[in-house]
Amino acid sequence: MAKVITVTNQKGGVGKTTTSINLSFYLAKAGKKVLLVDFDPQGNASSGLGIEKKDLAKTMCEVMTGEATLDDVTLETKTKKLWIAPTIPELANVEAEIGAGDGKKFLILKNAIAKVLDKYDYIIIDSPPSLSHLTVNGLFAANYVLIPVQTEFYALEGVAQLLKTIELVKKVNPQLQLLGVVATMYDRRTALSSQVLAEVKKYFKEKVFDTPIPRNVRLAEAPSHGVPIGQYDRFSKGAKAYKKLAEEVIERTK
Repeated sequence: MAKVITVTNQKGGVGKTTTSINLSFYLAKAGKKVLLVDFDPQGNASSGLGIEKKDLAKTMCEVMTGEATLDDVTLETKTKKLWIAPTIPELANVEAEIGAGDGKKFLILKNAIAKVLDKYDYIIIDSPPSLSHLTVNGLFAANYVLIPVQTEFYALEGVAQLLKTIELVKKVNPQLQLLGVVATMYDRRTALSSQVLAEVKKYFKEKVFDTPIPRNVRLAEAPSHGVPIGQYDRFSKGAKAYKKLAEEVIERTK
């Protein structure tokens, strides 16, 4: 039975998609069967794994409208044991349509995932950078929430609202729990990064993962080549950090 983790933060630019891709990659490298659900209309998780979006016949758009199942849209990646359910920008239009529906609109993804739970060890959902219908779908579908927080000014801005939303969702999805908070774009050379990391730890305490993700040029370059950091430069600081993060995730979800 798959453990379903939604990676979310309503702020953009916090390393959410980078975390979704590379956590998925290293879980797969650890021998786990992993499905990455690209649930952000920007579709960066899809392109970051080398998917040519213009060639796609069916995507998460069709899953959300009931015209396809997750199995119908799931593709193999170049990494053994890692699959992706890709998306395209039109998912934003689909969201507008489902927004007009009833309460069942929040359970579309949960119901789609329920049919494939036995096929994977982990299902990672890359959410959009907003508290949207798609993000709430991701929270209803998940067992765990993983929040990337960048170690920069205003790091915790908006996080309180996200936590309130998580508490509201838990009234309907009581199994949902905060898996942890991962500090991203960490630069040990700056006082600011250290101060913000200390602030994040003060706020989230033991929920903060031991492994911060460093600001790393190789990590930033990898998506443009359509591969995870572990394939682009497995000896980089970014690769080593995501490998350790995956080990922590496995430990926390035992």
